[in-house]
Amino acid sequence: MTTLDGLENLKHPCTQKSAGELLITMVKNAESRFEKVPEIMGVICARLSIISQPRVRRQIINTVSLFISRPKYTDIVIGHLLCHPVPYDRHLAELWRTLEVELPSTTWILWRLLRKLQKCHNEPTHEKMAYVAVAATDALYEVFVGNRLQAATFRLFPQLLMTLLIQIHHSIGLTMSDVAVPSGLYTGQEMSSEVTPLCFAIQATKSLLLRTLCWQEFNIMEKNKGWTLLEGKECHLQGVSLLANALLERNHLLAQKVMYLLVPLLNRGNDKHKLTSAGFFVELLQSPVARRLPSIYSIVRLKDWLHHGNRVFKFLALRGLCYLIKHQDMREDIRSLLPCILDLLCETDEKIVLLAIQILLQLVGTMDFTTLTAMMKTLFTLFGDVRSDVHRLSMTLFGASIKSVKYTDKKGVENQVLDSLVPLLLYSQDENDAVAEESRQVLTICAQFLKWKLPQEVYCKDPWYISPSEAGTVCKFFGKKCQGKVNLLAQTLMFSKNAKLPIRRAAVLFVEIISIDLHLQPGFCGHLDLKALLHDPEPSLCIIASQALFRVQKVGAEKLMGCLPT
Repeated sequence: MTTLDGLENLKHPCTQKSAGELLITMVKNAESRFEKVPEIMGVICARLSIISQPRVRRQIINTVSLFISRPKYTDIVIGHLLCHPVPYDRHLAELWRTLEVELPSTTWILWRLLRKLQKCHNEPTHEKMAYVAVAATDALYEVFVGNRLQAATFRLFPQLLMTLLIQIHHSIGLTMSDVAVPSGLYTGQEMSSEVTPLCFAIQATKSLLLRTLCWQEFNIMEKNKGWTLLEGKECHLQGVSLLANALLERNHLLAQKVMYLLVPLLNRGNDKHKLTSAGFFVELLQSPVARRLPSIYSIVRLKDWLHHGNRVFKFLALRGLCYLIKHQDMREDIRSLLPCILDLLCETDEKIVLLAIQILLQLVGTMDFTTLTAMMKTLFTLFGDVRSDVHRLSMTLFGASIKSVKYTDKKGVENQVLDSLVPLLLYSQDENDAVAEESRQVLTICAQFLKWKLPQEVYCKDPWYISPSEAGTVCKFFGKKCQGKVNLLAQTLMFSKNAKLPIRRAAVLFVEIISIDLHLQPGFCGHLDLKALLHDPEPSLCIIASQALFRVQKVGAEKLMGCLPT
């Protein structure tokens, strides 16, 4: 009988003690016989669940601890331990949790286990997830719960955290049927539908934070539904951002270590690997130490992301630039990206446009005249954008642009300012209070540029149709000031077709007032536009349009009668 055959006695309670002693002898012999270790580990893993004697179980765990702490055996032992069904049964969980390893070996063991998981993140995302990724994640969870490798957990925190966040990203939406489970592993076992790769990754991440005393960060995640965000396909990066900000707020030194770790990681792995790393890295650029990073790792990298085909990278690049632009010494490098940032004003993604505007607000004072006027033309097209924040901030930046025009260049933008008056005036009647208020603010900037003194009625917040006196004063003022400089009627009639009811009403009232006050006639097409509004389903607009058409026609008839010979 061979020594390995003797280990079969581990399955008999009466002979477990002698088998355990044999095991210790074999371990000593195995130190010089490398090929025996896999066989011993195979027997141990096969018999672990049926060993009932506490002393023998302790011997078994000590044996595994001895093997795993030897660098030449570490990967073999880990490989055997990972080839079991997840979640691990109580026997294997006990083994992971109670490893007895000397302090110098703890980091090496945890690092090798971590590497098993990291290597899986280089695989193409369209293929099935490697089973070892799920098994290693569950093993990390058990190690954290047991806390026997505590010093190593603190030392490897940055690597552990990022690897687990990347594993979460890879696991979103997957079930165990999406995992390449080795054949025969679950023979005779029915796997619960609640067991998913994602649940292992989340619980491992939670336990990591708790074991490294990140209580505040854990609390922030819990209070702000951070774990739910991390689990979502569309909101995963919001969860990553929340955790990064929590770490930055509560543990700046640890956040700094993560930032330096991420610098070489950002271009590694597949897209999910890169996105999660980039999402965390960008938030850490708020740290003052971000200024110390060479530009090749900060601004140059963000510039590359601005040209990325994936919009999420563009968004992250702009977010990073928003943080870095606060440092005066970095503004010149960021200013070189102006052409690319200006192009992003035409993006359909609202978040990208808003971030681009925020950056441009910081740079508007440094722009040359050609760039400034080109930007103002683009911004003008965003007035009335259905995205209310885009509409409001485009006007804010337009106003800031006017303020930035040098005295010698004022004539060059006067027409642009004049063309903006009617839209701004009508949008001061917008149903969105923030948009209406911003319209009034920018109107004030335009008036100061043109050296006009606006009537106080401009700042009245009541709708024009219930304040006809104020409306009359405002419309007459702009009508007279703009006469001969802007085609008031044509511009205003365009707004009579606006999607928003308050804007259509304001446009019709404006046409009525300036037609009567300035003796202007809308023309044939203008009359048709007003007549079309008589059939609008909104009663208030029908009545106002009917009244406007009657008065305009009346003025036209009186004007015609005055021209006839008496």
